[in-house]
Amino acid sequence: MINAIFNWSGGKDSAYALYKIQQDKLYDIKHLLTTINNEYKRISMHGVREELLETQAASIGQSLTKIYLPEFPSMADYNTQIRSTLLEFKKEGIDQAVFGDIFLEDLREYREEQLMQVGMNAVFPLWKMNTKSLVTDFIKAGFKAVVVCVDERWLDKSFAGKIIDEKFIASLPANVDPCGENGEFHSFVYDGPIFKFPVKFNIGEVVYKRYKPDKESVSNEVKASNANGFWYCDLIG
Repeated sequence: MINAIFNWSGGKDSAYALYKIQQDKLYDIKHLLTTINNEYKRISMHGVREELLETQAASIGQSLTKIYLPEFPSMADYNTQIRSTLLEFKKEGIDQAVFGDIFLEDLREYREEQLMQVGMNAVFPLWKMNTKSLVTDFIKAGFKAVVVCVDERWLDKSFAGKIIDEKFIASLPANVDPCGENGEFHSFVYDGPIFKFPVKFNIGEVVYKRYKPDKESVSNEVKASNANGFWYCDLIG
């Protein structure tokens, strides 16, 4: 098997991509890699508490590596931290990195370029899959996920905290990708075939946050939103 790391967001695309990788049995995932907002101790953009991420990784049975970043790191700082972490992985004999991206070409090119600089390759098990079929298969496989963040440009507050099921997919506006691949929404997966036990949580407050990143902000989601607002559903472990 080929040693690899998995770029883990805690959401449904990550979970389904990991599921597919495990089924293929070509890669040995050594670590889940997640970026954390250092100020709030939450998964970047998703807003999920660090302790829930840790419980999630424990249920999956994977080692978890966290990169702590300021809320709006510069591109240079972000690349430096990522490069340093990847070089440490290289010392372990890992030269493959797995992502759950589906169709964002510019994001794939960016990832491949950064990995190439340290002699690593990118793997995209969900690439170009039909997103309606993908989310349907995700649900049929037995995964359970909750929406933790929605971009106000696409969805209103009522979608934050909803469980991702057939009813949720049917309720999405026609201009919203079924997997939220354009950043319309983000999720947290709490159960499914890759989990040893469900991740328990309670639904907390739904809060609004408006981002005003500077021009050097590295977050692809934030850059795309350009100071738009987001509704976050707090999950309490």
